[in-house]
Amino acid sequence: MFEILYQDDQLVAIHKPPGALVHRTAASRRDGSVVLQGLRDQLGQWVWPVHRLDRATSGVLLLALDPESASALARQFKERRVEKRYLALVRGWPESIGTIDHPVHSSEQKDPARKKPAVTQYRRLARVELPVAVDRYPTSRYALMEAHPLTGRYQQIRQHFKKISHPIIGDTTWGNGKHNRFFRDHFQLRRLLLHAWRLHVTHPVSGETLELEAPPDEQWQALFHSFGWESPLTSSSTSAA
Repeated sequence: MFEILYQDDQLVAIHKPPGALVHRTAASRRDGSVVLQGLRDQLGQWVWPVHRLDRATSGVLLLALDPESASALARQFKERRVEKRYLALVRGWPESIGTIDHPVHSSEQKDPARKKPAVTQYRRLARVELPVAVDRYPTSRYALMEAHPLTGRYQQIRQHFKKISHPIIGDTTWGNGKHNRFFRDHFQLRRLLLHAWRLHVTHPVSGETLELEAPPDEQWQALFHSFGWESPLTSSSTSAA
């Protein structure tokens, strides 16, 4: 059963768990849940996808309940009229705020000739320094980031944090293997620490702005507690970071 964040006659938003595929693929026939089929069975009606989340990414996933709403919502995403905010745990301490404006690969083939322009804004919400030598430094630094992608490219946030040498923890494609193993061994986290936190979209019928939010799950909360981050998602803790 998927956690329902919002539902009306035209659309439904769920909290997608990490590892769940949105569409059925050859891989999904071997393992893992598929959102479209599972949510259709859960609601007892057809659902239409309007945007993408990587299989490894958790958080807000919006779907339509009729073709007309699906078309209207998909147009909003295409025209970049939807505001998306993600949480990411990264290696190191990036600047408190910044913008990454750099082309990214458009597919898993990583063909340099097919890179596309991409822009991501970010701000740092919290940081921690652990007395553990994961790589060449005597201590290890990590930061909780809020990422705001202004474009919607393939694995854009993951590629961008890799570009500025602050890869996301748990990213087996663009990340750092040593730090990924550290989090697996010491925190039992075998997942990408990228979470679709907030989504602001215009309702296709009422025209109202919907503010959809998926609170970080228990694994995220346990990590916050381990790092001593009592309220890392509040404005007061943000200013203190």
